[in-house]
Amino acid sequence: MKPALLAFALALATSHAAEPVTLKLWPQGAPEKAGFKSEPEAEIKREKDDGVKRLGNVSDPTITVYPADKPNGTAVIVCPGGGYSILAIEHEGTQVCDYLRTLGVTPVLLKYRVPRRDPADPSREPLQDAQRAIGILRHRAAEFGIQPDRIGILGFSAGGHLTVMAALHANERTYTQDDTLDVADATPNFAIPIYPAYLTEKGNDYQLTPLVQVTAKSPPLCLVHAHDDRLSASASALLYLEYKKLNLPCELHIYGSGGHGFGMKDSGLPVSAWHVRVGEWMRSMKWIN
Repeated sequence: MKPALLAFALALATSHAAEPVTLKLWPQGAPEKAGFKSEPEAEIKREKDDGVKRLGNVSDPTITVYPADKPNGTAVIVCPGGGYSILAIEHEGTQVCDYLRTLGVTPVLLKYRVPRRDPADPSREPLQDAQRAIGILRHRAAEFGIQPDRIGILGFSAGGHLTVMAALHANERTYTQDDTLDVADATPNFAIPIYPAYLTEKGNDYQLTPLVQVTAKSPPLCLVHAHDDRLSASASALLYLEYKKLNLPCELHIYGSGGHGFGMKDSGLPVSAWHVRVGEWMRSMKWIN
């Protein structure tokens, strides 16, 4: 057996007993614009507890790789939402990872940089983090019992926007690459935007922004949104239509109600089963055996 295949087989056999592994994305420090000053990372609390755990002031981004229950070689990077201001690290982060583990998927929690550095380009630094995360996972795939051509990305709201940017702008780098950490092609193998934000023009819910450019090389997509979301579901519908124009694999779920930010919360509405539908889509696409 070839060394790489042997390492992969050993990882599959032992990962169920492994502990989560957290890796710095930028061992020498994340690239920041001159003059940027970071604040201490901390949980952001509100006077009235709404059950959302918010992580703020992330300047040392990481990925945490969680072992799947019965790993099948597929990994999914999970991007919490939070308006590029904070990370809703639990109901759009760790709880999603817990569910993916039950599917045999290796979840990877992306703790990307917040708050936004540039209001005019809020996804710039988070996209750098996502691109680097995919590079690291492809370099170290055998170590984590995953396959480098079975790495997807899933995100909520701003994290959904980041998911779309990572899918459509994977190889547009705004940082100096490191061959030991980055890969030439950082395109995820599939993407799952959940109520993605910021995809349409301000003031016009029926026009995608110029950044949303689908090409023949864009990865398969599964979109989830609620009809009554304050961030209009038209964004997901329009993105689906761009995929349809090119006959690319894409699935769209728009639920009648659910609002914004439902994540893994159980409202008792059909939207609360979105993760089951996503699992079915992944199975139909052969990302889950």
